[in-house]
Amino acid sequence: MSIFKRPRFSQGFAGQLYFVFLSLLGCSTFLLVHQGEIFQYTPSQWVWVYAMLGAALILNYFTFQLPPEGNLQSMDSSVYLACIFIYGAPFALSVILFVSLAMALYDRKIPFWKHFVNFSVYTVMIVGSSFIFKMAGGQAGPIHNDQFGAYVAALVVYFVINVFLVGFYYYLLYKGSLYDILKTFMKDTLLVYLSTLILSLVLSILIVHNGVFGLTLFIGLSVMLSYSFKQLFTMYKQVQEKAIKDQRTGLYNHSYFENLLEDEIKKAKTNETPLSLAMIDIDDFKKYNDQFGHLKGDMLLGFLGNYLKVESETAEVVASRFGGEEFTILMPGYDDHRARSFINRLRKKLNDTYFDGVEIFPSGCLSFSAGVASYRIDIHDKSQLVELADQALYYAKKQGKNNVHVYGSGAEKESEIDFAEDVRDIEQQLKLFLYKDVDTFKHSKRVFRYAMDISEVLGLDSVERRNFVLGALIHDIGKLEIPWGILNKRDKLTAGEWETVKRHVSWGKRIAETNEKFKELVPYIELHHERYDGGGYPHGFKGSQIPKLCRMLTIIDSFDAMTTERPYQKTKTFEEGIEELLRCSGTQFDPELVELFIRYLRLKAEAQQQPAAGLETS
Repeated sequence: MSIFKRPRFSQGFAGQLYFVFLSLLGCSTFLLVHQGEIFQYTPSQWVWVYAMLGAALILNYFTFQLPPEGNLQSMDSSVYLACIFIYGAPFALSVILFVSLAMALYDRKIPFWKHFVNFSVYTVMIVGSSFIFKMAGGQAGPIHNDQFGAYVAALVVYFVINVFLVGFYYYLLYKGSLYDILKTFMKDTLLVYLSTLILSLVLSILIVHNGVFGLTLFIGLSVMLSYSFKQLFTMYKQVQEKAIKDQRTGLYNHSYFENLLEDEIKKAKTNETPLSLAMIDIDDFKKYNDQFGHLKGDMLLGFLGNYLKVESETAEVVASRFGGEEFTILMPGYDDHRARSFINRLRKKLNDTYFDGVEIFPSGCLSFSAGVASYRIDIHDKSQLVELADQALYYAKKQGKNNVHVYGSGAEKESEIDFAEDVRDIEQQLKLFLYKDVDTFKHSKRVFRYAMDISEVLGLDSVERRNFVLGALIHDIGKLEIPWGILNKRDKLTAGEWETVKRHVSWGKRIAETNEKFKELVPYIELHHERYDGGGYPHGFKGSQIPKLCRMLTIIDSFDAMTTERPYQKTKTFEEGIEELLRCSGTQFDPELVELFIRYLRLKAEAQQQPAAGLETS
């Protein structure tokens, strides 16, 4: 295998130094072993030099690729090994010299120095192989069965030198594990070199017994094998394309994306390089489908897929179809700032790109929302990065669509969106009260609004505010388990019925515990009927044993229950409610919090009686 027969060749300073070393080693080895033998050839020897030169060039021309990596291979090495076995190392060096000169003249797109390095590598391989061949008892000439071990040893050394010289070059370039690189090279080329050993022995036998005719047969056989390998690789690529590509959009499919993401996360972790992932969703795609049908919707998906493919290839990032109208763009080497700039540029450019029917979209143009997340040291699994990007996409949607949001870039905004979503989730559950007990539904909404105001009065931070307000909204969720007849009974409840009602705090606790994000609200549900003096339920906690905000919720809950119509008590006026709070201050309620709540009520009542600014009359 040539050192330049890798698909993605590039060079660096270390690689250049390595080339200089190889060139010096190959040149000195050639001069030392060859010793100008070329000037002593007879005409018949020259004929065989030309014949072997032609064979090597033909086999070199029919270079083929092997799956899965597609490394370029040729069977010209069988010619050089046959030269070693029949004529010895100097003859083989003469052939490689003329092959290198011919290739340099034929393929001028490759710089001459690269041909020279390639010649040096082959020289080292030929000399090393020939040396081991002799050490193992091999003698140049006709093939003898008793020298089989020498033939195998020569091929092994030829193979090992090739793998090491080429593998070490890629180790200098990519700074990975030398063992892993050599292992990969050996795995890729082992089959080819086994074929080369057999072919070199076949060629040697044919040449010795059949001369030029045998050589011709060998070339024909090798060309057919090379062509077969080439066709095999073409079929492999076609099957691979179908396996990893999404047929609708032409982008990579979900499975390929997952494998690639896993590999890129490993690279980012090992090399400490940035990596970003964007999740993209077409805005209002359902509306387009409903308006024009699924066939037209599929055309839109194909259009966007091609757009992302072209733009991603230009930027050397990878676009894939995640599923439905969702796409991903994996960006190795991109930090979150650079990734956001790139995705935002794509978004703006798409807005200016016309597609049939985009007039129906709210923005009047084709658009997408995107969430961007970048790799962090605490991300150990691909699903974590996908989840963060998906969460960022959710935030982008909630901010009005046609937007790009980077996860963690706006903590306050993200917190507001999460809070609004939590409120909606709880309200969905509370709507069950609309058919069972509409009073409890209205009561929960009023307590929620009181809690919103009190959280401002108490100066709560964002976490305390979230838990307190959501706790106020969900505090009576356990009443869903109370039988309808008890919950809506207009007469006085019996002792047994009261015991059933009191159990709603325990039932509510269990309901909240089924949802991970609502577990922090459990104290508000479980303890909002505890009393300051220890006479409440379910635990009989008192004073500071009850969390402060739970004590405040008890006051709010009781005041609203007293001042609104309930089926099992007489409704109190605003002032009567305040009097009741004062009467129970220090027994049922925390006195300091009662004072604070009443002050809030007074100020609120005064503000509601004030005429709006600008409407005052003189």
